[in-house]
Amino acid sequence: MVRGLSGALFVGANMEFPGHSLGFSVHGEQSALSNAHMHEERGISAIAVTAAPCGHCRQFMNELTPDIQVLVQGKPAANLSTLLPHAFGPKDLGVTDFAFPVREVNLNLDNEGSDELSRAALEAARKSYAPYTKAYSGVAIRSRSGRIFEGAYIENAAYNPGLPPLQAALSALVFGGANFSGISEVVLVEVGGAPISQKSVAETILGTIAPDVRLRALNAREHRAKRT
Repeated sequence: MVRGLSGALFVGANMEFPGHSLGFSVHGEQSALSNAHMHEERGISAIAVTAAPCGHCRQFMNELTPDIQVLVQGKPAANLSTLLPHAFGPKDLGVTDFAFPVREVNLNLDNEGSDELSRAALEAARKSYAPYTKAYSGVAIRSRSGRIFEGAYIENAAYNPGLPPLQAALSALVFGGANFSGISEVVLVEVGGAPISQKSVAETILGTIAPDVRLRALNAREHRAKRT
């Protein structure tokens, strides 16, 4: 669980996908931080975990909020900087911003996508943090009850601890009280022509958890203000 600067609390939990590499898994810390990110929390002050965060999660947290306080039951509170000394992070790649606070990217759809689910996926993509590849992307899932759950891509300087948008959306779905069998539609919006794509990974995961659901992928384009 993480505590935002607003005082709000956001939960998270591990998520694994049967038959797939554990590299597809969502760690509890990633889940909770993604939850806060999608709610546009302006920053994180602390995270409480059942055991000391693994190296993967320490690297992920360093990208989002390097000054976070880590709380583990039965152990003294520790700042992330003491758990990850000499960290490799955004500044090592010339990036000065962190994932918090959320800064929306000005994206518009290139192709047809005026329906509610496409707009939700676009809004998720606008919240994505991808300073290294600029491959902004977001996913929106509709459940059979009609509820919509969103997830944004969260990138990392070390690349591998990044969180794909489908996994972020699935985390939101689970904490929303739904389950994988209740998924009816999924839309991915991502920047066309970017150096990486989330499409194949999303299709692979959906093929296991919701094999009857076809991913609808739409391209978006970033619009930057013209200099005068």
